[in-house]
Amino acid sequence: MKNFLSGIVALVALAACMQEQEPVEIAADIDAGKALAEAECVACHGADGRGAAPGIPHLAAQVAEYLSGSLHDYREGRRTHAALQDLTSLMDDADMRNVAAFYASLPPVEKLAGGQEPSTVMPYEEGEALASGCVECHGNKGISTTPGVASLAGQQPLYFIAATQAYLHGVRNIGTMESSLRGLSNLDMEKMALYFASQTPAAREAPAVGDPVAGEPLSAQCGGCHGAQGVSHDAATPSLAGQDALYLANATKAYRGHVRQHNVMFADRSDKEIEDIAAFYSVQTPRAAEQEPTTTQKLVETCDRCHAPGVENQALVIPNINGQDEAYLLIALRSYRDDRRDSSMMHKMSLPYSDTMIEAVASQYSSRPAR
Repeated sequence: MKNFLSGIVALVALAACMQEQEPVEIAADIDAGKALAEAECVACHGADGRGAAPGIPHLAAQVAEYLSGSLHDYREGRRTHAALQDLTSLMDDADMRNVAAFYASLPPVEKLAGGQEPSTVMPYEEGEALASGCVECHGNKGISTTPGVASLAGQQPLYFIAATQAYLHGVRNIGTMESSLRGLSNLDMEKMALYFASQTPAAREAPAVGDPVAGEPLSAQCGGCHGAQGVSHDAATPSLAGQDALYLANATKAYRGHVRQHNVMFADRSDKEIEDIAAFYSVQTPRAAEQEPTTTQKLVETCDRCHAPGVENQALVIPNINGQDEAYLLIALRSYRDDRRDSSMMHKMSLPYSDTMIEAVASQYSSRPAR
């Protein structure tokens, strides 16, 4: 009994000790934060928390925990910015907490008069207009009816962009393609890619050349990249289902003869085998890479799941982005997408976003009232 009572006393003492060691939230000193901000931060972020130039974020009314966490990330090297890394190397935790609290206490930045209005034109719509120049060869909505000419409808967007770049720079040598694409910007090509990816491809009848039944077992080697029955789920790998058989056969023979270069594609097969594989894929049921048009509204609704005013997530510290500097949002989103800024969730969310999609999102959020 004595040992039992001693054990109880020890447990009570241990529990009391543990309670005493629980972390206590330390209040921030806003006045000290203001003094530090006036000495070190106002040249870029202003006394009112407004970014002094495009690409510099507004800090006023930002979430204090987010600001403090960002400063820690700069100090620890998880985010890169030479000036901020130098500055934070001289700051202790209290400095970061105080300056974050100061900027969080400021009223939101008001939009400057005469600011640019957000674009209401969707990338999809702009892509449709640009794609009108492709109709003569590739058919209405990118559905080719000309033997030997590729269908563009439903094609994976990153593959489409890579292919157009290859034609533009002569890596794929078709003179009419190079001249048609000349003068288009990278963003123009992205917009076209989004448009064509959203179009529904047409089913095809069996071609005159090639045996689809004989081609099915031969296609097993292709399915690892191009998907079951030729429906790709990788934005950088083309779908083959429903594609023109003559185009597929010619493209495969070009890889075999090293006329087209690819570090994975190889075709050590006879003409007959290639034609049978092409015939098999041509009669498979195609699907659009994008099941519905990619609109700005759709993109923003996805972001609003976390960033809409009033949304709280106990597991995450989420910054305010309404009314934020547009150029800064562009930089931040591209950094997340390209995995140059540490956030696995944001990287996964933004990975499919092209530059034109990121521009649309940044434009919408920067135009909103800060609160």
